[in-house]
Amino acid sequence: MTAKKQKKAAPFAELTLLNRNHTEYPDSPDQAKIETFANANAHRNYLIEFDCPEFTSLCPVTGQPDFGHIRIRYVANRRCIESKALKLYLFSYRNFNTFHEAAVNRILTDLVKACAPRWMEVRGDFMPRGGIAIHVRAEEGDPALAPKE
Repeated sequence: MTAKKQKKAAPFAELTLLNRNHTEYPDSPDQAKIETFANANAHRNYLIEFDCPEFTSLCPVTGQPDFGHIRIRYVANRRCIESKALKLYLFSYRNFNTFHEAAVNRILTDLVKACAPRWMEVRGDFMPRGGIAIHVRAEEGDPALAPKE
């Protein structure tokens, strides 16, 4: 490999989940790995959005599945979240017992810890159970960077 190719590949060498032939699915968020990569445009504020319409977790009381739609928006600082790692992290909730409010706040905490964004918001829109839908929104960082709605 030429020195130029080595230099180009080096920034992404730390990503271990992307482009693997075999994917291992973590059993819980505690076992999941959130990978990040260097933000090539850290000098600028720009919005990154992830839309995850097939989120599933388990009710901690009944053990029944809960279905939701998770939306993640953030203004990166030095690190960006790698999308396959995020997918596997969110998938790890599939067999994890948690209330909706706790799930959204845990996702925010874990992602902020992984990438230290300038601002981040996690929204969870959960399907009705017993006739009541639950919508949860949590944010961290500089609220002036939040997009105007």
